[in-house]
Amino acid sequence: MSESQLWRTVDGYFADRLLTDAPDEALTAALRDSDAAGLPPIAVSPMAGKLLQLLAQVRGARHILEIGTLGGYSTIWLGRALPPDGRLISLEYDPRHAEVAVRNIARAGLDRQVEVRVGAALDSLPALADENPPPFDLVFIDADKVNNPHYVEWALRLTGAGGLIVLDNVARGGRVADPDNTDPDVVGTRAALDLIGSHPRLTGTAIQTVGTKGYDGFALARVLA
Repeated sequence: MSESQLWRTVDGYFADRLLTDAPDEALTAALRDSDAAGLPPIAVSPMAGKLLQLLAQVRGARHILEIGTLGGYSTIWLGRALPPDGRLISLEYDPRHAEVAVRNIARAGLDRQVEVRVGAALDSLPALADENPPPFDLVFIDADKVNNPHYVEWALRLTGAGGLIVLDNVARGGRVADPDNTDPDVVGTRAALDLIGSHPRLTGTAIQTVGTKGYDGFALARVLA
């Protein structure tokens, strides 16, 4: 058995024992319809989705911001962590992706709590800030990696003390630690990690992961007072 096969096997073992609210038609259909619409197969894994949900629940999140909706799979996991009066805003660049996501979110029964906004996030975020929303309790960043440091800066601006910022795909298959790699996605991810490590209002960590999505990782930061 290859390493990647072993990772997938162990992920399946964990899922069979820990994701016991199955079959979940809304999540299954979200992946199926995203694939049928030709969206890239880069949604978070089921185990990662459950982690996001648990982080939101542990935080007691009432207001969640997601940067990068794709087909709404991670959005559904996060939306299910909200109380009845909670709200999630998800920002998606591609109108076609957003259309699929909106259908998937509605099928999951979350359309009254979840709003998908279409457009470049670096345009949507200033507009959102102008609305003076309540501080977000959790921000999940899973969009174009070159702009990761800008997204972290905006997440910090839009959250309050105790808020969580989750930055996905930080290991970049190990390339993040290669000083000779100048891929823009790697450079953007490094800059975001440096920001988390140096900013006086942030404390964070990064975890490498393996599983159905291969080798990668995520960073988790907490906003200080």
